[in-house]
Amino acid sequence: MPTRMPSRQLRPLLCAALLLASGTAALRAALPPMGPLPAAITDPAMARADYVEQCAGCHGVAGSAAPAQLPELRGRVGWFLCTPQARAYLIRLPNVAHSRIRDNQQLADMMNYVVFGLGGASAPSGAAPFTAEEVARERRQPLSTTALKAERARHVETAIRHCNAPTSLRLLYPGQKG
Repeated sequence: MPTRMPSRQLRPLLCAALLLASGTAALRAALPPMGPLPAAITDPAMARADYVEQCAGCHGVAGSAAPAQLPELRGRVGWFLCTPQARAYLIRLPNVAHSRIRDNQQLADMMNYVVFGLGGASAPSGAAPFTAEEVARERRQPLSTTALKAERARHVETAIRHCNAPTSLRLLYPGQKG
C-alpha cells in the first residue's frame, strides 16, 4: 500500500509547481524593474537562473533581503564597482569565490547580472563588466567570513567619500552605523 505524503510536506511542492506553471512572464511582472544588462553577459537567462539558485535564497529573488540581516543588493550593489578594491571584494566573497559555478565566464555573467541588473542605477556610468579573467584571478583569494563586515564597511565608506554614493548606503547594510 502506498504511503501518503503529509500535507506539510506537500504544500511546498505544490507552491513550487504553481510558480513553475505560472511562467516567467508572471514572475517578471512581480519584480521591480532592473537596470540594463551589459552585452558582455553571454547568456542573460542563465545568469539570472544562476543568481536565483546561488544567491536568492538569502538575498531574495529581487535582491532585497529584508527582513534578513544581509546586505541589500537592489539599487545598491553597483556602488561596489567604483574602486578596484571593492570590485575585487565582490568576487572574493566566500560564496562567490567558492561558488559551485566553476566556469569563470558563467560566474562573471552572474555577477554582472547582480551589479548591473539588480544594482541598476547604483552601477557607475561606464563601469566595465566583470570578465572571466578577472573572476579567475580574484576568486583565488577568497575572503574569510570573519573579515566580511569590516571589509564591507570599508568599501561602503570609500564609495560614500570618493564615489558620491549616498550616505544612506551605510544604513542599508547590517552592522553599519548611520
